Amino acid sequence: MKVEFDLMTGSSTWTNAGELARTVEDQGFSGMLYTETGQVPWMQIAAAAMAAPSLTFTTGIAVAFPRSPMVSAQVAWELAGETKGKFRLGLGSQVKGHVVRRYSSDFDRPARRLLDYVRAVKACFKAFRGEERLNHEGDFYNLSLLPDAWKPRSHDFGEIKVDISSVGPLMNSVAGQIADGVHVHPMHSMHYIENRLLPEIEQGAQLAGRESSDVDLIVPVFAVAGDTAEERAPWVHRAKTQIAFYGTTPNYSFQFEDLGFEGVTTALRDKMGAGDLQGMADTISDDMLDHFALVSTWNEMADRLKDRYEGTASRVVMYLTEEQMRKDPESVDKWGEVARASRSKK
Repeated sequence: MKVEFDLMTGSSTWTNAGELARTVEDQGFSGMLYTETGQVPWMQIAAAAMAAPSLTFTTGIAVAFPRSPMVSAQVAWELAGETKGKFRLGLGSQVKGHVVRRYSSDFDRPARRLLDYVRAVKACFKAFRGEERLNHEGDFYNLSLLPDAWKPRSHDFGEIKVDISSVGPLMNSVAGQIADGVHVHPMHSMHYIENRLLPEIEQGAQLAGRESSDVDLIVPVFAVAGDTAEERAPWVHRAKTQIAFYGTTPNYSFQFEDLGFEGVTTALRDKMGAGDLQGMADTISDDMLDHFALVSTWNEMADRLKDRYEGTASRVVMYLTEEQMRKDPESVDKWGEVARASRSKK
């Protein structure tokens, strides 16, 4: 199975979004994944798609609960039409603090809520395609009105993939039941994917009477490339720092114990409480890094990515690469070589 090679990006001006997309397209990447933090992703995707029409675009992820499923469906429908089908809608629950306190929205029973949300979005798509009247009645969302005057214009790209982010067993089961793809968390090991994520997706798929192989894995990767230890050092530190930050959170930190690294989360929290960011990074050993990141020479990176993810992931997404490309313009062509080699068959 061919693995597509994407770039993760975030907040940007529309002009910069278009320029980055052209660079990414010229370098042979497959697509771009847009996070949602301080800026919504939709307009950046529109600007990027006009600049680089061959790329595939996805939200990774758009925050679901503050938006009506109808709003998410309408935006996704328009982007799918304008990109000629090169758009995937990635949705996620975010966390309770942000949803309740920043967005003033409901967060109770997030797994069941997201299951109903995705069903509602897909019901909208069916109505937009003219396959059936809009009539979704769920535990959280009820949609039953779509007059012709408010129906989006038709196009030929209405089979839109809807992916979700998931980590724990409940949300992984939801992914197996309803999603077209899963946005794997950047802090992951192959042990987690093989022993937790995939079996839990399979359980959900069985509940829904579908095949787990129908669920794509979209996998962000802490990829650190360089031909010398000195060249790799700042990005090794950057990867360790990000893993340490994620590792303070119970939703992700269980992976340390799964791999036999005891007491890591407590140590990270103690150092975070003391404001010792360097100490947090130092807590992540090279052995831990080998599980949660890929560190290699430039020439070996594509093969390392294939060896780890081919047959498992549909798309790998470079987590640190945009930052490196901005800080070190000489790395742009090198990442282009990795992108092209990663997409080629062995």
